[in-house]
Amino acid sequence: MRRATGVGKRCFDFAIAALALLLLSPALLTIAALIKIKDPGPILFGHRRVGRHGGSFYCLKFRTMKMNAEEELQKILATDLDAAAEWKQTQKLRNDPRVTKLGAFLRKFSLDELPQLINVLRGEMSLVGPRPITPDELERYGRQRRYYLLVRPGITGLWQVSGRSSATYDQRVQLDREYIEEWSWLGEVWILAMTLPAVFKTEDAC
Repeated sequence: MRRATGVGKRCFDFAIAALALLLLSPALLTIAALIKIKDPGPILFGHRRVGRHGGSFYCLKFRTMKMNAEEELQKILATDLDAAAEWKQTQKLRNDPRVTKLGAFLRKFSLDELPQLINVLRGEMSLVGPRPITPDELERYGRQRRYYLLVRPGITGLWQVSGRSSATYDQRVQLDREYIEEWSWLGEVWILAMTLPAVFKTEDAC
């Protein structure tokens, strides 16, 4: 992206994220209260992800898992070969026993990702961009990693509106590259417009 376009995208992101946080504040506060009531503990969860130019940041989400989630994951991967294979392939479990009932609902409609609007305000993320990945995942990008590192990761992106969880990992990487190589304002607006319908296709929800 040209520098002027990058500045324009950043201003657009900041304005929309600030407005969204203001309009959604009642819903955000309600979700936060329900998390605290249903499963006492931290409301937000931050996971370290790779940002633009290789910097790291903590990607924010509403907590959707039990408090001992990491320890339980290690037990699952050590005792369930199918789960271990699925985790190796996709870095997630479709039927994850660590997820709370409220967490499953939030994930179904991607409500758990709303706190990432704060990441956008901080300049760590964009509204639209490649999905934020962990340092270990970056190695799986191979030669495509240079494309990922060119831009800020996004709350939504081309892969989310093109199949969401049903896309393979390699397909996601290719879609990230396609988004960056063919970036345009029209494409940006189209992805944002298609995000809500994609979220409600719950059979593909993350």
